[in-house]
Amino acid sequence: MSRHPTVKWAQRSDKVYITVELPDAEDVKLKLEPQGKFFFSATSGASKTQYEVDLDLFDSVDVNESKASVSSRCVCYMVKKAESKWWNRLIKQEGKPPVYLKVDWDKWVDEDEEVKGGEADMDFGDFDFNSLNMGDSEDIGDGEEDIDLEGETVAETKETKNIVEQVQGEKDEEATDVKKD
Repeated sequence: MSRHPTVKWAQRSDKVYITVELPDAEDVKLKLEPQGKFFFSATSGASKTQYEVDLDLFDSVDVNESKASVSSRCVCYMVKKAESKWWNRLIKQEGKPPVYLKVDWDKWVDEDEEVKGGEADMDFGDFDFNSLNMGDSEDIGDGEEDIDLEGETVAETKETKNIVEQVQGEKDEEATDVKKD
């Protein structure tokens, strides 16, 4: 029986970022189909525990423009959407998403905040979905490729977090002042 790793996701109008958090993943296999079928499997740990994720994505994707990156802590995918539009959710299934599926707030950008052409993408190296399809014998889990964001994006992310913390602190102070009165 296989287990589910934690899967985080974020989107832009033209792509979806999917991060599978699975340290020391080995025997990584991926299948991505144009109609939005996403399948991931790998083993991890000393006991070689099998992990799988099988998702029906919300809409169609462009397999040829999608990429992957593997590090020692996670496997990241940049899935190119077939149509440049915002999805209501990651998967077709309505209702509460599976417990292992979470929003990646570190990468999330709201639709109205997206800057066209001005964002930095992750470095996905030379990996592509065509070389990761199920049935291929290539094992991409042995190497390590770190995922780096350009410094400007990291700084913007830190600045945004600082602003959010500052605003939250001001709200907390106001709430304390109201309670005292």
